[in-house]
Amino acid sequence: MRSFMHNMRGASVFPILLTVAGATALFLLPNFVESTYALHIMILIFISVIMGTGWNILGGYTGQYSVGHAAYFGIGAYTTLILMQYHQVAPWYGVWAGVVVAVAIALVVGSICFRLRGPYFVLASIAVAEIFRVTALNLRLTNGAEGILITDIPPFKIGNAVVTDFMSKVPFYYIGLVILIFAIIVTWMVQNSKLGYYFQAIREDQDAAHSLGINLTTYKNAALAISVVFTSMAGSLYGLYVGFIDPSTVLALDLSVHIVMICIIGGIGTIWGPAIGAVILVPFSEALRSNMIAQALIDSGIISENSRIGAFLKDQLSHAHVLIYGILLVIVILYMPDGILGFARKLLAKRRKEAA
Repeated sequence: MRSFMHNMRGASVFPILLTVAGATALFLLPNFVESTYALHIMILIFISVIMGTGWNILGGYTGQYSVGHAAYFGIGAYTTLILMQYHQVAPWYGVWAGVVVAVAIALVVGSICFRLRGPYFVLASIAVAEIFRVTALNLRLTNGAEGILITDIPPFKIGNAVVTDFMSKVPFYYIGLVILIFAIIVTWMVQNSKLGYYFQAIREDQDAAHSLGINLTTYKNAALAISVVFTSMAGSLYGLYVGFIDPSTVLALDLSVHIVMICIIGGIGTIWGPAIGAVILVPFSEALRSNMIAQALIDSGIISENSRIGAFLKDQLSHAHVLIYGILLVIVILYMPDGILGFARKLLAKRRKEAA
């Protein structure tokens, strides 16, 4: 706590005021937005930011590029929904059960996989996620490929007073926002703590960090545990919000790729990178899947609906989001290797230098 207060004193006042103003605006937003679709997009953005922020602790600050975080997302979702649907455990308890299960499994996986480095660790993380996906497909507890459908969520009560009944999107909005703020605060604290310095030392040079007495396996597992807490929470929130999960949605490889891309596009190893990446990627992804982009091109007259290109885009573009993800990733890596946030910082620094 003393270290936290010391870091607060040393922080610039303007970013803190800007963050508080942004958080306040987000808390007030549902009072002014009537569109349920807009709230739906915001909830998906919050979930993506939480996932990206969790991955960023492991990948961005510690340099361990996991492409299997869908495993922990799925564990959180399945644990919460199984306990609620089949054992009548309230979801606000099931979420924490999901966190405990996910972290316990992650520590076992980490103690094995962290012996590997570079591309071998990446391949191992993919293999772990695929093992969990195939297991969920064939396990009776997870209901196999049919997945789990929840009919309703019990109202949250304090005593006899009903706080919320989860009949609208607003409760999910606020839950996602609170978890998001908590994740960003934890990231800030990690970045400005001795633990964060150890993480970054491992990222820069593992052998040098080890020679200085940093226990690589211990601190990699610590980073993984923090990362998994938020990934599991995001999975639980997603499962409760959507009301249905199956292995192809919460344990899929493209979900792991989505998590990594959020950080790469926004800026790896930064506090706000995942938020920027999610704000760009989630609406873009939704626009692709709902064919809004193809329809906009046709409505604007750029492409004729009766042409071959128009027919192709209208029929196929909604299924090509993974391909477009890949193209977007290549563009970002080639022209903005530090992500959008890093690119903006370099551009701002260049303009200041020219102005001076």
